[in-house]
Amino acid sequence: MPTLHILNGPNLNLLGTREPGIYGASSLADIEQMCRSHAPGFNITFRQSNSEGQLVDWIQQASDSAGIILNAGAYTHTSVAIYDAIRAIDAPVIEVHLSNPHARETFRHHSYISLAARGVICGFGAKSYTLAIDAVAGLETA
Repeated sequence: MPTLHILNGPNLNLLGTREPGIYGASSLADIEQMCRSHAPGFNITFRQSNSEGQLVDWIQQASDSAGIILNAGAYTHTSVAIYDAIRAIDAPVIEVHLSNPHARETFRHHSYISLAARGVICGFGAKSYTLAIDAVAGLETA
């Protein structure tokens, strides 16, 4: 079974309690369960870290996987290191956001991740993750 890595960045461990008006009421554990239920054809590796370096390590380790779904959180707007890691691997990366960063503060409008990602899904709350799983599954059959 192909492996799909779902990687989550800083503060996403606080989902469900952190600004639910923006990020929704689902916890990260809820999202993980939803992803596992939605992707029976994949071996799911689901991780979260507040550390930029840890995310870089996980991206590098996932190089030969079916794909990576990445919600880099605030690192989306600041991390050249994550951008470089994505550019260095073969696996397709789908950038995911619960909210629509383009409808938020100006500093959130730029994404280093988008410059290297295969695609971007944002603004659909927790469903953004299942849409990204569908996108990776579509790449697998293409």
